[in-house]
Order: sequence, then C-alpha cells, then structure tokens
Amino acid sequence: VQLSESGGGLVQTGGSLRLSCSISEGYFDINSMGWYRQAPGKERELVAAINRNRGTPHYASLTGGRFLIAKDDAKNTLYLQLDSLEVEDTAVYFCAAGRYEGAWDHIDGKTFYTPPDFDYWGQGTQVTVSS
Repeated sequence: VQLSESGGGLVQTGGSLRLSCSISEGYFDINSMGWYRQAPGKERELVAAINRNRGTPHYASLTGGRFLIAKDDAKNTLYLQLDSLEVEDTAVYFCAAGRYEGAWDHIDGKTFYTPPDFDYWGQGTQVTVSS
C-alpha cells in the first residue's frame, strides 16, 4: 500500500485548499484512513479520520467545523477539504491508512474516538497560511 498526497500550497488567511491522498493497491484491505499534521517544533496530531467501510468520520477539536474528510472508493482516494484557514493551520499534512478500525466510545452522552495504529503513511504535503 502506497499513499501519495497532493493539494498543499500557500494561501492567505480565510482561504481554502483540498488535499488528496491517492492510495495504490490494497485499498479494500484498509479499514481506517486519516489525516495528521505536524507544525515546526510540534508533535504530529490527528486532524480527522474516517472508517472506510461505513464512512463514519471523526474530527479533532482543532478543526472547529472548518474541515471535511471524505473518501471516493471508486478512485481509491481520500480527501481533506480545508476551509477558513488560519495561520495556525500551517503544517505538513500527512495521509495515513490502517488495517484496523478506530474505536468510538459513548460515555455520558459524549463520543470519544481512539484512532488505530495506522500502518501506512504518505510523504506529506505542505500547507502554508499567510496573514
């Protein structure tokens, strides 16, 4: 399984980008896909994830309703739509895929998501947001 991201670039605050992740071979052996990002001097963090079979998405709180994760099974491609971008969104964005599903737990009316240990990673695409 090989993952290849594209779609990064330089945009101004408030702008939009759509990241794509093309997955070659073994797409239907994958059960979870996700996007992570890593800013300079910071740890890599989960942005969003999706269950490949059910299409159930999870968004980290950092997205603030501004991002949308989607998949196209016909094209073996994962997407991340980034809207209302902020300077703080500047980072390298990585696509990830895994053979196992993440876990959703519902406690006291709240939903908690634990991502799987993703097995496959792309090389990353740079997103830079200027003020």
